Amino acid sequence: MKNLPLGARLGLGFAIVLALLVALSATALTRMDEAGSKTHRLVHTSMKNQRNIAEWRRNIEVNTAINDTVYHAPDASILDVIEERRAAITARSNVLQQEIDAALANPGVREQFKTVKAERQAYIGARDALFAAKRAGDQTRLEELYRTRLTPQTDSYLATVRKFADMQSAATGVIATTILDSYARTRVILFTLAGAALLLGIGCAWWITRSITQPLRSAVAVAERVAAGDLTSSIETGRRDEVGQLLDALGRMNGNLAGIVGQVRDGTATIAHVSGDIASGNQDLSARTEQQAGSLEETAASMEELTSTVRQNTEHAHRANSLAATAAGVAGDGGRIVGDVIGTMGRIDASSQRIVDIIGVIDGIAFQTNILALNAAVEAARAGEQGRGFAVVAGEVRTLAQRSAAAAREIKGLIDDSVAQVREGTRQVDLAGTTMQQIVHSIGQVTVIVSEIAAASEEQSAGIEQVNTALVEMDRVTQQNAALVEEAAAAADAMREQASQLASVVATFRLEPAPARAARLAPPASRLALAA
Repeated sequence: MKNLPLGARLGLGFAIVLALLVALSATALTRMDEAGSKTHRLVHTSMKNQRNIAEWRRNIEVNTAINDTVYHAPDASILDVIEERRAAITARSNVLQQEIDAALANPGVREQFKTVKAERQAYIGARDALFAAKRAGDQTRLEELYRTRLTPQTDSYLATVRKFADMQSAATGVIATTILDSYARTRVILFTLAGAALLLGIGCAWWITRSITQPLRSAVAVAERVAAGDLTSSIETGRRDEVGQLLDALGRMNGNLAGIVGQVRDGTATIAHVSGDIASGNQDLSARTEQQAGSLEETAASMEELTSTVRQNTEHAHRANSLAATAAGVAGDGGRIVGDVIGTMGRIDASSQRIVDIIGVIDGIAFQTNILALNAAVEAARAGEQGRGFAVVAGEVRTLAQRSAAAAREIKGLIDDSVAQVREGTRQVDLAGTTMQQIVHSIGQVTVIVSEIAAASEEQSAGIEQVNTALVEMDRVTQQNAALVEEAAAAADAMREQASQLASVVATFRLEPAPARAARLAPPASRLALAA
């Protein structure tokens, strides 16, 4: 549990207390719901049944009085007077009987209620027989029914109802006792849970407080020893919580501080020794600085000559770039002219092809004319002497058609030769155009290269000027360095004195031996490996 984070501990403690509170509340609500259910049953069922039974008994007593009145009345006219009252009481008793029957839950009480209903039916039968005898005026029958049937049945009916009322009262008492017992048990359970929650809360608070304050006291003790200058303290903790992390951080702080103080203590001696070496080295540096100043002056003169040469190269590169641009323009014009020639040759080729098509049409017409002339000659031969003149004309037409066809074929042959020559010329012009494009592209590349050479020459010239400026600045800085060397010598003496003062200040801290200090400065994983 000591590796559990503080937040988790606090959350666990509060969760336990809250869980007990929830259990306490759930128990209280459950018990209250149970008590409420029983109380509702007591008030709305058992008590209501008792009220209904009491009213039912009063109705029986009223009916008994009515029966006595009918029995002692001098004539049957009394029946008309009491009939409405008797019917109302009987109807009300029926309603009460139904309500009581619907609300009964105790099996013993329900069995007694069945007996009550049977007694009531017997009572109603005896009463109705008495009223019938009264209405008939049969006094003998009336006397017999009243004494031997109605009165005993009324007593039995009332006794059964009283017993039923007593049983209902007993059942109500049982429910009330159950409610009181449940209340007493609920109090005991709630007090027990409340006491357990209180004790557990106190225990959790004590445990959490103790798990935080004890390691914090250790951390405070370490901090006080560090404040007093004692860096030999060792903190051992196996905790993984925030307090353990704090103790580990304090241990690392103590170890790192001890290491820093040890390093400072060792460094002060080194500084005192090195400061003397710095003073002697400054003298050598002063001499070398003077030599460097002379070398820088010679280098600056050489850079001036190099700058002049680079400027001339830049001018030549600009002239070459201008000539290349002119050549590129001329080549571009030639390329455009060749392109125009290619377009013209294409149009000539298209026109020649159209002429070939027209000659083909003429050849077709001559062929059809020849066929028509041949048909005409055949028809003239069939006509005999009358068609001789028409045959001569048809022969001439056929001769002309054959000559036209021959001429068309000769023209077509000439046009085909011309088209072939035009296509060959077009192909050669295309090759010339491609060659001109390659020439223009090559001249463009030459122009780009010459432009890059010119730009590089300009950049080189600017760079050399910057180098020259830097050399001048270096010469100035070298002169300043000579002055700074003397100041450094004075600073070395002051540093030696401050190192002595720092050594006396660091001596106030107490440190462990060097091997123990190195082990403390090791990483946590290394320390665990050594411990293993």
